[in-house]
Amino acid sequence: MFAQAIPNLKFRFIWLALGYSLVSLVVYLSLTSTPVEMAEAFLHQDKLFHAFAYFVLMAWFAQIYHDKFQRNMVAVVFIFMGVALEYFQSFDPARMAELADMIANTLGVALGFYLSLTNGKNGLVKLEAWFK
Repeated sequence: MFAQAIPNLKFRFIWLALGYSLVSLVVYLSLTSTPVEMAEAFLHQDKLFHAFAYFVLMAWFAQIYHDKFQRNMVAVVFIFMGVALEYFQSFDPARMAELADMIANTLGVALGFYLSLTNGKNGLVKLEAWFK
């Protein structure tokens, strides 16, 4: 039932629009000169946020693209995006690029990729099944 390489999602356009909105939010938050300031509850808390953001991106698009090639390309694009955005931060005097952030971004993509290898990739398919 859920084994399709490209699931037949009834609300595919909405899911893609939400996904690209999430991508836009990550790009904006990564490049804005006035980043969100949060009090750190523990050391390197921001790395956890980086990993979580990229986990969400990868996990979201892995639910839309089940095909192995597409899933791999999504992972490559998000890893490249995470590295590139960190590099672009170095051009803003209010920001700084960190290798640790690049690693956290990549770890988030890897965790989302791992989820795509499980039945967790069928969240949107199952959600849509409720609306039939």
